[in-house]
Formats: sequence, C-alpha cells, structure tokens
Amino acid sequence: MKVILTFALFLFNLSCGTSDLGQQGSVPPSHAIWQELLQKHVTPAGKVSYKGFIQDKQKLQTYLDLLSNNAPDRGKWSKQEQLAYWINAYNAFTVKLIIDHYPVKSIRDIKPKVNIPVVNTVWHIEFFKIGGKPASLDEIEHKILRKEFDEPRIHFAINCASFSCPILLNEAFVPEKLESQLDRVARQFINDPQRNRIAADKAEISQIFSWFQEDFTKKGSLIDFLNQYSKVKIKPNAKISHLEYNWALNE
Repeated sequence: MKVILTFALFLFNLSCGTSDLGQQGSVPPSHAIWQELLQKHVTPAGKVSYKGFIQDKQKLQTYLDLLSNNAPDRGKWSKQEQLAYWINAYNAFTVKLIIDHYPVKSIRDIKPKVNIPVVNTVWHIEFFKIGGKPASLDEIEHKILRKEFDEPRIHFAINCASFSCPILLNEAFVPEKLESQLDRVARQFINDPQRNRIAADKAEISQIFSWFQEDFTKKGSLIDFLNQYSKVKIKPNAKISHLEYNWALNE
C-alpha cells in the first residue's frame, strides 16, 4: 500500500508542475478552420466522425500547425484568448492522436512507444510541439489549464475522446464567446442523464467530480458547485456516489 501511495503522490507532483510552453510576441491565431471541421464532423450530441476527420486530415494539420507556431504570449494575450487557445489545442490534438491510431476502441489502448517508468500513459506522450517545444495533453491539462487558470469549467470543455467525457462541442471556443460557452458546457454536462443522474436526495455523478474535486470545491462544497448548474437542486445531505467511467470511443 505504501508503494502505491508513493507512486500516486509522485505522479500527482509530476503532473501538477509548471509549464514553460509559450511564445513571446505571438498573436492569437484564428480558430476558423477548427470551427469548420467541428461543424462538419461532430454532431450536436457530441458524436465524432473520426473517419471524417481522417478525410480532412490535411486541413486538421493546417490548424494544428497554426497552433504550434502561435503559442500564447502570457504577458500580452488576454485570459480569454489563452483559455480558448489551450482548450481548442487540447481537443484538436486529441482528435489528431485518435486518427493517427484509428481504428482504436479506446484512447487508453494507445500506448507510449517507449516504456518510461511512472510517466507511461497516453496523456504523457509528447506527440506535438507548442512554440517549438515538445508537449503532451497532460501538460496542457494539468500544468496549464488547471494550474494557471482558476476555472473549473475547463473540465467540461476539454474532451478525452471517450463516451463518459463531456461531449466535444461542435464549435470552436473563441475569446469573445468563452464565458457563455463555458457556462453552456457546464450546464449541458451536469444535466446530461447519461453522465450524471441527479435527484434532490441522491446524485450519481461523473468520476470527474472525484478525480478533480479540489477544482470544484475552492468556493464551497461540491453540491454547492453542482447546484449552480443543475436543473434539479441537490439537498445538502444528499447521498453522493460516482458512476463507472466508460472509456469507449465517442463515435
């Protein structure tokens, strides 16, 4: 047990370090190409046509290159510009990861080519570059989005290509609409009966609320956070449990 706890603590510390991904003097790129691809290959319900993305692989690569070559300048970009960039980057590079290994039944079936002790999950694979530096999905999520922004709703915006994840929104996140988009995805996910089953006295909720509980409870209890968006208001003494996570591909 002690070995397991030590391992978990080491992994947590590694994932929650700092990131130096960025680029001075850069300008926020347009997300128009990503918007076009999402509208074409993702349904309003979040079902993704990876076969369609494969057909548009070159257009997707053009957008990814745009992201890679125009990393955020933390000193000049607004918070909204940075958040929109990192959310779109996480989602777009996740799609790239899937289509590069398609057909695959689950993102977790993709394994690193090199067996590195401790850091050995699909999210740690450095398969792309940001501002000329190798980067991974783990770095974007844990060292940038979670660490640099006090915004728990990012967990409903980034998509891990799995059924139990919040859906991949079929529109690009953009600075000028970011607040309303984050509010919408939070309400959509929390009130989705396939991913959360909420009643006043009992709530069966996503594992996401267990894995990242500290992100949701900085300003109150977890129930307080859920009640900001849930159509059904949960009582303070309601029984809370977590649903099994379905890692099947979201297609």
